[in-house]
Amino acid sequence: MNVLLIGSGGREHALAWKLAQSPRLTKLYAAPGNPGIAEHAGLVAVSPDDHAGIIDVCRSKGIAFVVVGPEQPLVAGLADALAVAGIGVFGPSKAAAQLEGSKAFTKALCDEAGIPTAKWRRFTEPQGAGAYVRQTGAPIVVKADGLAAGKGVTVAATIDEALAAIDACFAGAYGAAGAEVVIEECLLGEEASFFALSDGVNVVPLATAQDHKRVGEGDTGPNTGGMGAYSPAPAMTPALVERTLAEIVRPTVAAMAARGTPFKGVLYAGLMLTAEGPKLIEYNVRFGDPETQALMPRLDSDLLELMIATAEGRLAGTSPRWSSDAALTVVMAAKGYPGGYGKGDPIAGIERADALPGVKVFHAGTAISGGKLVANGGRVLNITARGATIAEAKARAYAAVDLIDWPGGFCRRDIGWRAIGGNRQ
Repeated sequence: MNVLLIGSGGREHALAWKLAQSPRLTKLYAAPGNPGIAEHAGLVAVSPDDHAGIIDVCRSKGIAFVVVGPEQPLVAGLADALAVAGIGVFGPSKAAAQLEGSKAFTKALCDEAGIPTAKWRRFTEPQGAGAYVRQTGAPIVVKADGLAAGKGVTVAATIDEALAAIDACFAGAYGAAGAEVVIEECLLGEEASFFALSDGVNVVPLATAQDHKRVGEGDTGPNTGGMGAYSPAPAMTPALVERTLAEIVRPTVAAMAARGTPFKGVLYAGLMLTAEGPKLIEYNVRFGDPETQALMPRLDSDLLELMIATAEGRLAGTSPRWSSDAALTVVMAAKGYPGGYGKGDPIAGIERADALPGVKVFHAGTAISGGKLVANGGRVLNITARGATIAEAKARAYAAVDLIDWPGGFCRRDIGWRAIGGNRQ
């Protein structure tokens, strides 16, 4: 069948690379894609926000199935529009995508279903939010309620820092996403990412991962969209996986079905592994970025078949196969990220890096200018490697990083430090 992939980042390049391996695939297209995705797919110049344009592309190119990579089109209802047009889609409805589109929605669902999460309050104006912070004290977490590209969260160590974050939200730093603010207790523990497929009723666990949100080594500095990731996450023991499924993921799917808004797609649970057990930090309703870049090289099953089974309600009895290898991805970002950064710097050496054993370089923010590959975003490249252990995958990934010639870029040199430093290889 012909398939259309929506998106243009590193996650979408990893998905395109894996989808292209499916025997069920006839032709892969991507909208709008990037130079790396173009190695696997025909690019079409249509915006993910243009629902009518996407449907037109599907009809003109005989596309029977659409894979939606990023969250914004899902929250805006792209899956609903495709369903009305009779086109198969991997991704939840607008109603179900509220699990990511509104943090307050998810928090309320957690309270309703008894799902373990941080204590929280929602505010629609800064005065009440500030009073609550002064009353509660720090550390405390301030979140823009809506979609903020991974940048609307502040883990405030002091009351003044929390108040500044509140003011930034209501002053429009995150646009409409900050019109409401969720304030949470600061959970203590180790973070992990857990992925599962849901066809609205059945839940099939995928794999675990850990990412590094902070821009600086040792997990310091401001939050980013993610500076690297590895899979599996050694902290997620089989017992913790079962608890996560039983206490968090399955109750969420059941609660969404009971509301008449069944969740179909991939559910990405950001977890804090506390002394009391796993607690939900937040949900994403799509594959994570950069976790996907570490997950796809480990997946031995047919990704397209899994996605179609999810969309068609056929997940019962499914058990995806995973390599016993570990995988680790390092994000190369433009200097200045997550603040201001330049674009247009030439990048060379990707072919040399890709030629190393077990290495694949995924494009996240690149473009072609004057016949040359250039940087065109904040997070630009995802250098990914497989290895028998996380330590081996890390060594291979950084050997590949060192072959890339891009003076305008930087990366953290400590991705995987928790797993390796804790001797959990």
